[in-house]
Amino acid sequence: MMEPPSLIEPPSDDFFMREALRQARKAAKQGEVPIGAVIVHDGRVIARAWNQVETLKDATAHAEMLALTQAESAMEDWRLTECDLYVTKEPCPMCAGALVHCRVRRVIFGCADPKGGGAGGFWNLLQAPNLNHRCEITPGVLADESVALLKAFFAEARQRRAEGQAHAKGLKPGAEDGMVFDGP
Repeated sequence: MMEPPSLIEPPSDDFFMREALRQARKAAKQGEVPIGAVIVHDGRVIARAWNQVETLKDATAHAEMLALTQAESAMEDWRLTECDLYVTKEPCPMCAGALVHCRVRRVIFGCADPKGGGAGGFWNLLQAPNLNHRCEITPGVLADESVALLKAFFAEARQRRAEGQAHAKGLKPGAEDGMVFDGP
């Protein structure tokens, strides 16, 4: 006998990635590289963050790292074994290492980073056999939207730079006059 379809579908990877994309747009508005992340436990978002490297003047303030700290607080534990991370761009090696150490169950990302990704793009630290934990990886969720956001951000930054506007990073909303972020 077949089960009747549920009237309310559980949230999908697309659903949670759209929230990560909302976080990435917040980063762009602050002059930060537009990467956003959310951490989910039992179908609920328990942490959300965007890149704040320039704003906080902290090289470790990647969206994933900030979201991990929030999730650890929400779970009252550094072990996030029942949690999944959604991030708009493949985690870098620093973030991948932290994800393994926090024992995140699953990492779902938008676009790959073949030059420096730590989840299979360049290295695969999330599934390194010599580490004590391996994360399940789901790449390419809403990848086109993630790529479009990054491309638009850097195209605008290059245009502003070509127009001779001053260079600044980590802008507060509304402080964009005469400033430009040209990316890494």
